[in-house]
Amino acid sequence: MRHYTSYDSTELAYRVLEAKGGAGGETIVCLAGGPGRDAAYLGDLGGLDARHTLVVPDSRGTGSSPPSPDPGGYAFPALAEDLEALRRHLGLERFALLAHDAACATAQAYAATHADRLGHLILVTPGSRLQGELPDDAEQIFESRATEDWWTDAYVAVHTLPTATDMDQVRDLLRRAAPMAYGRWDAPQRAHAAAEGDQLGPVPRAGFWQGVDEPSRLALLHGLRDVRCPVLVITGDRDAITGMRAGELVATSFPEAVLRPLHEVGHYPWVDEPDLFRPLVEEFLASDAG
Repeated sequence: MRHYTSYDSTELAYRVLEAKGGAGGETIVCLAGGPGRDAAYLGDLGGLDARHTLVVPDSRGTGSSPPSPDPGGYAFPALAEDLEALRRHLGLERFALLAHDAACATAQAYAATHADRLGHLILVTPGSRLQGELPDDAEQIFESRATEDWWTDAYVAVHTLPTATDMDQVRDLLRRAAPMAYGRWDAPQRAHAAAEGDQLGPVPRAGFWQGVDEPSRLALLHGLRDVRCPVLVITGDRDAITGMRAGELVATSFPEAVLRPLHEVGHYPWVDEPDLFRPLVEEFLASDAG
Protein backbone atom coordinates (compact mmCIF):
# COMPACT_ATOMS: atom_id res chain seq x y z
CA MET A 1 0.00 0.00 0.00
CA ARG A 2 1.03 3.58 -0.63
CA HIS A 3 -0.09 6.64 1.33
CA TYR A 4 -0.95 10.30 0.80
CA THR A 5 -1.80 13.19 3.11
CA SER A 6 -5.30 14.60 2.79
CA TYR A 7 -6.68 18.08 3.54
CA ASP A 8 -6.81 17.49 7.34
CA SER A 9 -3.37 15.86 7.58
CA THR A 10 -4.85 12.35 7.73
CA GLU A 11 -2.65 9.72 6.05
CA LEU A 12 -4.82 7.66 3.70
CA ALA A 13 -3.92 4.52 1.77
CA TYR A 14 -4.13 3.61 -1.89
CA ARG A 15 -2.84 0.86 -4.13
CA VAL A 16 -1.58 1.07 -7.70
CA LEU A 17 -2.10 -1.57 -10.37
CA GLU A 18 0.42 -0.67 -13.05
CA ALA A 19 -0.63 -1.11 -16.66
CA LYS A 20 0.60 -4.50 -17.82
CA GLY A 21 3.36 -4.45 -20.39
CA GLY A 22 3.97 -0.75 -19.78
CA ALA A 23 0.90 0.25 -21.76
CA GLY A 24 0.46 4.01 -21.76
CA GLY A 25 -3.27 4.46 -21.37
CA GLU A 26 -4.87 7.14 -19.23
CA THR A 27 -4.51 6.66 -15.47
CA ILE A 28 -7.85 5.73 -13.87
CA VAL A 29 -8.63 6.52 -10.25
CA CYS A 30 -11.21 3.95 -9.10
CA LEU A 31 -13.58 4.60 -6.20
CA ALA A 32 -15.27 1.80 -4.26
CA GLY A 33 -18.87 2.02 -3.14
CA GLY A 34 -20.83 0.29 -0.43
CA PRO A 35 -20.74 2.90 0.99
CA GLY A 36 -17.90 2.15 3.35
CA ARG A 37 -16.72 -1.05 1.68
CA ASP A 38 -13.10 -2.12 1.36
CA ALA A 39 -11.94 -1.32 -2.17
CA ALA A 40 -10.50 -4.83 -2.53
CA TYR A 41 -13.82 -5.93 -4.05
CA LEU A 42 -13.01 -3.93 -7.19
CA GLY A 43 -10.14 -6.30 -7.98
CA ASP A 44 -8.62 -5.30 -11.31
CA LEU A 45 -12.05 -4.38 -12.70
CA GLY A 46 -12.16 -7.22 -15.18
CA GLY A 47 -8.60 -6.74 -16.42
CA LEU A 48 -8.84 -3.00 -16.95
CA ASP A 49 -5.19 -2.78 -15.89
CA ALA A 50 -4.17 -4.44 -19.15
CA ARG A 51 -3.93 -1.00 -20.77
CA HIS A 52 -4.42 1.46 -17.93
CA THR A 53 -2.78 2.12 -14.60
CA LEU A 54 -5.42 1.86 -11.87
CA VAL A 55 -5.15 3.91 -8.68
CA VAL A 56 -7.48 2.49 -6.03
CA PRO A 57 -7.81 4.45 -2.76
CA ASP A 58 -9.15 3.06 0.50
CA SER A 59 -11.64 5.63 1.79
CA ARG A 60 -11.55 6.66 5.45
CA GLY A 61 -12.17 3.80 7.83
CA THR A 62 -11.91 1.10 5.16
CA GLY A 63 -9.10 -1.19 4.05
CA SER A 64 -5.74 0.23 5.18
CA SER A 65 -6.98 3.77 5.77
CA PRO A 66 -7.58 4.94 9.36
CA PRO A 67 -10.91 6.17 10.72
CA SER A 68 -11.75 9.82 10.18
CA PRO A 69 -10.88 12.04 13.19
CA ASP A 70 -14.01 14.03 12.32
CA PRO A 71 -17.26 12.12 11.64
CA GLY A 72 -17.99 14.61 8.87
CA GLY A 73 -15.03 13.20 6.97
CA TYR A 74 -17.11 10.16 6.00
CA ALA A 75 -19.68 12.22 4.07
CA PHE A 76 -19.30 11.95 0.33
CA PRO A 77 -18.52 15.67 -0.31
CA ALA A 78 -15.60 15.34 2.13
CA LEU A 79 -14.50 12.14 0.41
CA ALA A 80 -14.40 14.17 -2.82
CA GLU A 81 -11.85 16.45 -1.16
CA ASP A 82 -9.80 13.39 -0.21
CA LEU A 83 -9.82 12.58 -3.92
CA GLU A 84 -8.56 16.06 -4.78
CA ALA A 85 -5.72 15.59 -2.27
CA LEU A 86 -4.88 12.28 -3.94
CA ARG A 87 -4.81 13.96 -7.36
CA ARG A 88 -2.34 16.55 -6.10
CA HIS A 89 -0.23 13.85 -4.49
CA LEU A 90 -0.08 11.93 -7.77
CA GLY A 91 0.78 15.06 -9.73
CA LEU A 92 -2.06 14.52 -12.22
CA GLU A 93 -3.22 17.59 -14.08
CA ARG A 94 -6.25 15.68 -15.36
CA PHE A 95 -7.31 12.08 -14.92
CA ALA A 96 -10.04 9.56 -15.61
CA LEU A 97 -12.33 8.81 -12.69
CA LEU A 98 -14.30 5.57 -12.36
CA ALA A 99 -16.75 5.08 -9.50
CA HIS A 100 -19.03 2.22 -8.55
CA ASP A 101 -22.30 2.15 -6.63
CA ALA A 102 -22.48 4.73 -3.80
CA ALA A 103 -19.08 6.14 -4.78
CA CYS A 104 -20.81 7.59 -7.83
CA ALA A 105 -22.13 10.25 -5.42
CA THR A 106 -18.55 11.03 -4.39
CA ALA A 107 -17.53 11.19 -8.05
CA GLN A 108 -20.40 13.54 -8.85
CA ALA A 109 -19.47 15.78 -5.92
CA TYR A 110 -15.92 15.88 -7.26
CA ALA A 111 -17.12 16.62 -10.79
CA ALA A 112 -19.33 19.46 -9.50
CA THR A 113 -16.43 21.14 -7.69
CA HIS A 114 -13.33 20.12 -9.69
CA ALA A 115 -14.66 19.57 -13.20
CA ASP A 116 -11.51 20.97 -14.83
CA ARG A 117 -9.47 18.10 -13.38
CA LEU A 118 -11.41 15.33 -15.10
CA GLY A 119 -10.51 13.88 -18.49
CA HIS A 120 -13.26 11.23 -18.39
CA LEU A 121 -15.89 10.23 -15.86
CA ILE A 122 -17.28 6.67 -15.64
CA LEU A 123 -20.19 5.91 -13.28
CA VAL A 124 -20.90 2.20 -12.84
CA THR A 125 -24.36 1.10 -11.63
CA PRO A 126 -25.05 4.31 -9.69
CA GLY A 127 -27.91 5.03 -7.36
CA SER A 128 -29.89 8.25 -7.73
CA ARG A 129 -30.28 9.49 -4.15
CA LEU A 130 -28.29 12.60 -5.10
CA GLN A 131 -30.86 13.23 -7.84
CA GLY A 132 -33.60 13.12 -5.21
CA GLU A 133 -35.38 10.10 -6.66
CA LEU A 134 -35.41 6.41 -5.70
CA PRO A 135 -36.95 4.45 -8.60
CA ASP A 136 -38.55 1.08 -7.87
CA ASP A 137 -37.34 -0.81 -10.93
CA ALA A 138 -34.65 -2.63 -8.89
CA GLU A 139 -37.46 -4.29 -6.94
CA GLN A 140 -39.17 -5.20 -10.21
CA ILE A 141 -35.92 -6.76 -11.48
CA PHE A 142 -35.67 -8.77 -8.26
CA GLU A 143 -39.26 -9.97 -8.54
CA SER A 144 -38.71 -11.01 -12.17
CA ARG A 145 -36.14 -13.58 -11.03
CA ALA A 146 -38.46 -15.41 -8.64
CA THR A 147 -38.04 -18.75 -10.44
CA GLU A 148 -34.31 -18.96 -9.65
CA ASP A 149 -33.21 -21.40 -6.94
CA TRP A 150 -31.73 -18.80 -4.60
CA TRP A 151 -34.65 -16.38 -4.75
CA THR A 152 -36.83 -17.43 -1.81
CA ASP A 153 -33.98 -17.34 0.71
CA ALA A 154 -32.76 -14.03 -0.72
CA TYR A 155 -36.28 -12.61 -0.45
CA VAL A 156 -36.47 -13.49 3.25
CA ALA A 157 -32.99 -12.02 3.85
CA VAL A 158 -33.78 -8.76 2.07
CA HIS A 159 -36.94 -8.24 4.10
CA THR A 160 -35.19 -9.08 7.37
CA LEU A 161 -32.24 -6.72 6.85
CA PRO A 162 -34.06 -3.47 7.78
CA THR A 163 -34.66 -4.75 11.33
CA ALA A 164 -31.29 -6.45 11.85
CA THR A 165 -29.05 -4.80 14.44
CA ASP A 166 -26.37 -7.39 15.18
CA MET A 167 -23.47 -7.10 12.71
CA ASP A 168 -23.00 -10.86 12.49
CA GLN A 169 -26.66 -11.20 11.56
CA VAL A 170 -26.33 -8.42 8.99
CA ARG A 171 -23.36 -10.20 7.39
CA ASP A 172 -25.30 -13.47 7.23
CA LEU A 173 -28.31 -11.77 5.67
CA LEU A 174 -26.14 -10.03 3.09
CA ARG A 175 -24.59 -13.40 2.21
CA ARG A 176 -28.03 -14.90 1.66
CA ALA A 177 -29.20 -11.89 -0.38
CA ALA A 178 -26.02 -11.71 -2.48
CA PRO A 179 -27.30 -13.50 -5.64
CA MET A 180 -29.66 -10.60 -6.40
CA ALA A 181 -26.65 -8.39 -7.08
CA TYR A 182 -25.35 -10.49 -9.97
CA GLY A 183 -26.51 -11.40 -13.43
CA ARG A 184 -26.16 -15.09 -12.57
CA TRP A 185 -25.00 -17.14 -9.60
CA ASP A 186 -21.99 -19.08 -10.86
CA ALA A 187 -18.55 -19.69 -9.36
CA PRO A 188 -17.04 -16.21 -10.09
CA GLN A 189 -20.07 -14.49 -8.60
CA ARG A 190 -20.07 -16.73 -5.51
CA ALA A 191 -16.38 -16.10 -4.91
CA HIS A 192 -16.79 -12.35 -5.28
CA ALA A 193 -19.79 -12.25 -2.93
CA ALA A 194 -18.10 -14.38 -0.25
CA ALA A 195 -15.76 -11.55 0.73
CA GLU A 196 -18.44 -8.90 1.26
CA GLY A 197 -19.15 -9.50 4.96
CA ASP A 198 -15.55 -8.86 6.00
CA GLN A 199 -15.25 -5.78 3.77
CA LEU A 200 -18.00 -3.70 5.35
CA GLY A 201 -17.31 -0.60 7.45
CA PRO A 202 -20.43 0.23 9.50
CA VAL A 203 -19.18 3.65 10.67
CA PRO A 204 -18.12 4.96 7.22
CA ARG A 205 -21.37 3.58 5.84
CA ALA A 206 -23.47 5.41 8.43
CA GLY A 207 -21.65 8.70 7.84
CA PHE A 208 -21.75 8.72 4.03
CA TRP A 209 -24.90 10.89 3.70
CA GLN A 210 -24.65 12.76 6.99
CA GLY A 211 -24.69 16.56 6.85
CA VAL A 212 -25.75 16.73 3.20
CA ASP A 213 -28.80 18.97 3.42
CA GLU A 214 -31.16 19.94 0.62
CA PRO A 215 -29.35 23.17 -0.37
CA SER A 216 -26.08 21.23 -0.55
CA ARG A 217 -27.63 18.52 -2.68
CA LEU A 218 -29.14 21.03 -5.10
CA ALA A 219 -25.86 22.96 -5.32
CA LEU A 220 -24.02 19.80 -6.34
CA LEU A 221 -26.62 19.00 -8.97
CA HIS A 222 -26.34 22.53 -10.31
CA GLY A 223 -22.57 22.12 -10.54
CA LEU A 224 -22.96 19.04 -12.74
CA ARG A 225 -24.44 21.23 -15.47
CA ASP A 226 -20.96 22.71 -15.99
CA VAL A 227 -19.17 19.36 -16.43
CA ARG A 228 -17.70 19.24 -19.94
CA CYS A 229 -15.64 16.08 -19.88
CA PRO A 230 -17.05 12.91 -21.50
CA VAL A 231 -19.31 10.99 -19.10
CA LEU A 232 -20.24 7.30 -19.34
CA VAL A 233 -22.98 5.75 -17.18
CA ILE A 234 -23.15 1.94 -17.11
CA THR A 235 -26.19 -0.01 -15.90
CA GLY A 236 -27.15 -3.69 -15.84
CA ASP A 237 -30.56 -5.06 -16.74
CA ARG A 238 -30.28 -7.62 -13.90
CA ASP A 239 -29.16 -5.14 -11.26
CA ALA A 240 -31.61 -5.69 -8.40
CA ILE A 241 -29.61 -3.32 -6.15
CA THR A 242 -29.85 0.05 -7.91
CA GLY A 243 -31.75 -0.93 -11.06
CA MET A 244 -31.46 0.86 -14.39
CA ARG A 245 -33.69 3.88 -13.99
CA ALA A 246 -31.31 5.41 -11.43
CA GLY A 247 -28.54 5.42 -14.03
CA GLU A 248 -30.85 7.15 -16.49
CA LEU A 249 -31.54 9.88 -13.93
CA VAL A 250 -27.83 10.30 -13.22
CA ALA A 251 -27.04 10.58 -16.94
CA THR A 252 -29.58 13.37 -17.40
CA SER A 253 -27.85 15.39 -14.67
CA PHE A 254 -24.98 16.13 -17.06
CA PRO A 255 -25.05 18.29 -20.20
CA GLU A 256 -24.05 15.23 -22.20
CA ALA A 257 -23.58 11.66 -21.03
CA VAL A 258 -23.46 8.30 -22.74
CA LEU A 259 -25.76 5.72 -21.14
CA ARG A 260 -24.84 2.07 -21.74
CA PRO A 261 -27.14 -0.65 -20.38
CA LEU A 262 -25.58 -4.12 -20.40
CA HIS A 263 -27.63 -7.28 -20.99
CA GLU A 264 -27.73 -10.04 -18.35
CA VAL A 265 -25.48 -7.98 -16.09
CA GLY A 266 -26.08 -7.14 -12.44
CA HIS A 267 -24.57 -4.66 -10.00
CA TYR A 268 -20.98 -5.77 -10.67
CA PRO A 269 -20.53 -5.73 -14.47
CA TRP A 270 -16.83 -6.60 -14.36
CA VAL A 271 -17.67 -9.81 -12.50
CA ASP A 272 -20.65 -10.87 -14.63
CA GLU A 273 -19.30 -9.90 -18.05
CA PRO A 274 -15.69 -8.69 -17.96
CA ASP A 275 -15.40 -9.08 -21.73
CA LEU A 276 -18.26 -6.64 -22.19
CA PHE A 277 -17.30 -4.23 -19.42
CA ARG A 278 -13.58 -3.85 -20.14
CA PRO A 279 -13.82 -3.04 -23.90
CA LEU A 280 -16.68 -0.62 -23.23
CA VAL A 281 -14.56 1.36 -20.78
CA GLU A 282 -11.45 1.17 -22.97
CA GLU A 283 -13.30 2.42 -26.03
CA PHE A 284 -14.84 5.25 -24.06
CA LEU A 285 -11.47 6.36 -22.73
CA ALA A 286 -10.01 6.31 -26.23
CA SER A 287 -12.66 8.73 -27.50
CA ASP A 288 -12.77 12.42 -26.58
CA ALA A 289 -16.40 12.38 -27.64
CA GLY A 290 -17.24 9.52 -25.23
